[in-house]
Formats: sequence, structure tokens, C-alpha cells
Amino acid sequence: MKRYLLIIIGLLVLAQGYHLFAGAYDEEADISKRSESRLNEKYERAVFAGGCFWCMQPPFDYLDGVITTTAGYTGGPEKNPTYKEVSYGKTGHTEAVEVIYDPEIVTYDKLLAIFWMNINPTDVGGQFVDRGKQYRPGIFYLNGSQKKSAVASKDKLEKSGRFDKPIVVEITEANEFWDAEEYHQMFYLKKPMRYKTYRMGSGRDQFIDKNWRQAKK
Repeated sequence: MKRYLLIIIGLLVLAQGYHLFAGAYDEEADISKRSESRLNEKYERAVFAGGCFWCMQPPFDYLDGVITTTAGYTGGPEKNPTYKEVSYGKTGHTEAVEVIYDPEIVTYDKLLAIFWMNINPTDVGGQFVDRGKQYRPGIFYLNGSQKKSAVASKDKLEKSGRFDKPIVVEITEANEFWDAEEYHQMFYLKKPMRYKTYRMGSGRDQFIDKNWRQAKK
């Protein structure tokens, strides 16, 4: 009986911790920061697709030099796509993240490294539990320098022999990036319990642990 009581108390404490963590998020401040960062000529942009955009924001947000990240849609011809349209595969878009970063602090090559370590680069049909072209991985370059770095990083990973299957991530020129609905932005802070539950069940962390963390040991 005592053990079960301790488990319940532990879960309540964990839930409270998540609640406090989520409560620290200021949506208005985040919207303002995203808008201002896009206008700052000191910063540069990068766009990556790695499946569910909920899971692709945190790795970049935790990186020094990254100013803001935005969840959105890109890669398709349709204008102003909605989450419902994209998630049902009704457009040519894929879920993606836009990264605004300070090149004096973090390089594009570092962003590429973070990207590769958070996806399955051998799966072009989706990512982990999310299937379909709307979850296909991709690198969307904005200039010749980014294209060159992206191609080089892909070749390096291919030659490393880390994966038995081919590296199938597409590298394409960026087109319009459409912001996702606001409730998707920084989802891991707004709905931490739901995010954690989804992430644990998606298979992403298990893949990362097997192919990156354990491989380093």
C-alpha cells in the first residue's frame, strides 16, 4: 500500500513540475520575438523537416546561438495550408521548422549536425510513427552556401557507415515557409505532458539512443 501511495505522490509531483514548466512559457513574448528575429539582418535562417515539428523545435531551441524556432509547413505549392490539410496529406507540404540563428555564435554546419542526430535519415516515407509525405525529412537550403554544406554533410554521413541503408533525405531549394497554427508553436512547453507522452510512444528517442548515443560509447 505504501509503495502505491509513493507512486501516486511521485506522479502528482511530476505533473506539477510539468505544469510549472508550461506555465513559464509566455506566448505573447514568443510571438514578438519570432517576428523581431526575422527582421534582424544580423541573423540568418535555416529550414529543416524531420517529421513531427513538435519534436524538432527543442533540439534547436536548446542550442546556443539559436534565436527562435517556428513550426510550419513547406515544400508544397499550396498557399496558406492548414494543419488539417497537411496532416491528412492533402497538400505537397511537409511539417518543418524554421530556425533563426546568429552565425557569429553557431554555424550552419552545427545546425546540420543537430538535424541529422534527431531524425531517421534512411526513411523517406515519414518519420517514426508518423507516416506519409507530410512527414518526410528534408533540408531546404536558402542559398548556395547552405546547399554546399548540406550536400557535404549528407555525403559525410553516407560514407561514415553509421547506417546500413542509404541516406535518403532530400536537399531542395526552399520555397515559401508557412507558420503553423499558434497552438503548435513551442508545443513541448505549452503541453509538456502530452508532448512527453507522444514522444515516448513515437520511437524517436529509442532510435536516437541506438544510433547516436550508444554508438558513441
